[in-house]
Amino acid sequence: MAAVTNELMYEILKSIQARLAQVDGKIDELKLEAQASRTAQIALRQEITGVHQELSGIHATLVRHEGRLDRIERRLELSDVPTL
Repeated sequence: MAAVTNELMYEILKSIQARLAQVDGKIDELKLEAQASRTAQIALRQEITGVHQELSGIHATLVRHEGRLDRIERRLELSDVPTL
């Protein structure tokens, strides 16, 4: 069995320290990727919200036009109901 010396312990600790530095670097990369993903998700949500608002505006316009057409048909006495 090899004797445990201060030099051996020092070398082992240096190796552990180097590996921890690599792990810290990878964690920093993962944090940046997570932040980029969150930013992209926020942008996507904003885009979806904009599309939803546009569709709501189109729907409101269609409802308004439908009401106007109904009034015009009644005024002109137009009807799709077959007469008996």
